[in-house]
Amino acid sequence: MKLGVFYEHQMGRPWDERSEHRLLQDALEQVALADRLGFDYVWEVEHHFLEEYSHSSAPEVFLAACSQRTSRIRLGHGVVLTAPQFNHPARIAERIATLDLLSDGRVDFGSGESSSEAELAGFGIDPLVKREAWLEGLETALRCMVEVPFTGVDGTYVKMPPRNVLPKPQQRPHPPLWVACSRRDTIRLAASKGIGALTFAFIDPEEARTWVGEYERELAGCVPVGWAVNPQVACVSPMMLHHDEAEAIRRGVEGANFFGYSLGHYYVFGTHRPGRTDVWAEYHDRRRSLGFDPEAVAAAVEQERLGAKVAAGETTGLRGCIGTPEQARQYLRRYEEAGVDQVIFVMQAGRNRHEDIMEALELFGTSVLPEFAERDEAASAAKARRLAPLVEAALARREAIAIERDLGDYEFPALPRQWADADGSTEMAEWLERFADDRAAGRRDTTLGITG
Repeated sequence: MKLGVFYEHQMGRPWDERSEHRLLQDALEQVALADRLGFDYVWEVEHHFLEEYSHSSAPEVFLAACSQRTSRIRLGHGVVLTAPQFNHPARIAERIATLDLLSDGRVDFGSGESSSEAELAGFGIDPLVKREAWLEGLETALRCMVEVPFTGVDGTYVKMPPRNVLPKPQQRPHPPLWVACSRRDTIRLAASKGIGALTFAFIDPEEARTWVGEYERELAGCVPVGWAVNPQVACVSPMMLHHDEAEAIRRGVEGANFFGYSLGHYYVFGTHRPGRTDVWAEYHDRRRSLGFDPEAVAAAVEQERLGAKVAAGETTGLRGCIGTPEQARQYLRRYEEAGVDQVIFVMQAGRNRHEDIMEALELFGTSVLPEFAERDEAASAAKARRLAPLVEAALARREAIAIERDLGDYEFPALPRQWADADGSTEMAEWLERFADDRAAGRRDTTLGITG
């Protein structure tokens, strides 16, 4: 089982003009340490307008910075929003490929559709068709990466003429594909498309076993959306480690619970005034009214078995991998036994301190990670052999229904050439030929002010 770290770039109020700079610089330092310690992945989201919950609107920029501070950790888009109103598919392909080249082929390409009013309405996307827009954007971006040249698209959500989209990624045919999943139906959707499932539902290991089983059953009949199959399931969990359990809880549980609360604020129950609503204050007010302040959390959790959730009255708190190294080890073995391919840790949550995150990473990397890394290579190879017939059959089904796309005699003239052809101007056509000759000979022509 592989292990990763996950970033929303959370920033609970209040903040000042230096806070976002400090947040990103701290995250880069954390990722560099995770790379040195042997973590397998760093995952970065794309979100827009979600104050406090996520200040991560340009994951490709953050991951590019990570690529130059690391040497082995894989760089996961968790995820790119692929509806064309969010990101044009050609631009997605260009950015993914450039990052893949900069990182020597370390990119994983996760995609998603979003379900927040802030983002969907902010970019003018109808929630009723967002899944169709996600899929069309993803299919087109993949074609831009693979086709030489891209032969064009005349879709419902994106239209683009033939162009050769450059550069191409280092990983061929394209980087491994993932999709964000928060419900069992999206797990099945991921499997039906041959895409890895990034589960963001904070499920317990025993529930994960059911999700893994459903994923593999659906995979047996999948038709891949891409040119390769990525048959993996990843789960997200809060994490904070300390040799003293009570201290780990003090450092980590409040942030983990804010992660869940702030997500719910934007996606489920909240009403938001841009630039005015204080989600962190609302979170604390609600927790206090329910007797669930940080001290109550610590008291409630202290006697409980380590698990993804721990109850206090009617309020549920996220616990996950928050505790001692031995508790973390036991907890993660349950995911491993459930067949989960990767656990991704949420550490930078709420107002968790950078120093505590660095200390927890170091402790985990030296006392917990080596056990799982030692078993991962053999386990991954065994799974690949077991699923190889399913993957081969899936790619054959894709090949059987693949559409042959022919560029034909398509070409496009430069704009001055179009103007000359439209006007039927012999003089302009002759000038264009002289201009081309001058350029071929290295002569400078300042006519019409064209110099470069």
